[in-house]
Amino acid sequence: MPGLDPAIDPLPRRFLKTGGPVKPACHRHDHFSEAPLFFVLSKTLGAAVLPINLLVELGIISVVLMATRFAGLGRKVAATTLVLLALAAFSPLGNLLLYPLESRFPPWNPARGTPDGIIVLGGSVDTELSAAHHTPVVSHGADRLFAPADLARRYPNARIVFTGGSANLVSTDAREADYSVPVLESIGIPKERLIVERDSRNTYENAIFTKRLVAPKPGEHWLLVTSAYHMPRSMGIFRKAGFDVEAYPVDWRMGGRDDLFSFTNIGADGLGRTDVAVREWIGLLAYRLMGRTSELLPGPAKD
Repeated sequence: MPGLDPAIDPLPRRFLKTGGPVKPACHRHDHFSEAPLFFVLSKTLGAAVLPINLLVELGIISVVLMATRFAGLGRKVAATTLVLLALAAFSPLGNLLLYPLESRFPPWNPARGTPDGIIVLGGSVDTELSAAHHTPVVSHGADRLFAPADLARRYPNARIVFTGGSANLVSTDAREADYSVPVLESIGIPKERLIVERDSRNTYENAIFTKRLVAPKPGEHWLLVTSAYHMPRSMGIFRKAGFDVEAYPVDWRMGGRDDLFSFTNIGADGLGRTDVAVREWIGLLAYRLMGRTSELLPGPAKD
């Protein structure tokens, strides 16, 4: 099996396969410290600078300032916050940030050949709600689950891998894979075709754990299914991990170039797109600085 880039291969090699899911034989962070720190920062500092959260924080700061001798500054912060809120909610800002992400990889071309395997990244199922209601709750990105079912029918010999554990800062027993697999089975993928990875917490671990699980051979064709806006970061991480995959983008959030300068009259939609785009750009920058991708905005490989 091709070696991983040593810059992103801090994980122990002792893995056990038990009935589909892969479980590390020892704690996966026993002998390195930057991954726990990076994970905590991504869930705290990273969340704090997302547009919706940042606007709330600025609003609180403005209220506090207006109750002090810095009331004038507080009013300026409040006015700035309102302007930024309007831009994020109603202007084309979200589309302008999303477009370079979603258009980076074109739809997959079947002429590239029959895939040997299909990797499905988690992110569609809300694990906490699913655990609370004892049933899968698909909160967003349902295309990530629908697309593999279609691919499984078209390519009956392809292996199907679902990778996704818990992305929560405070881990619980709820794992996304445990709730996503029944959904995949219900839409036509036989259980015996599914390979399940349930320990990963983020895209970096998706790539590392999945490669170790399936041990791809040279010359094999593997498809990577995830949201179009998330594809550049995902492809960059898998490439850096030494796992050569082909992009199969789904779950687009905008129509294309024609939507670039479109305004919306539904603020929640605009805020949602802006939040998703900023989160992804922060992730791209962070992973590049950490050396877990080779480019800030990974694109299609040059044939």
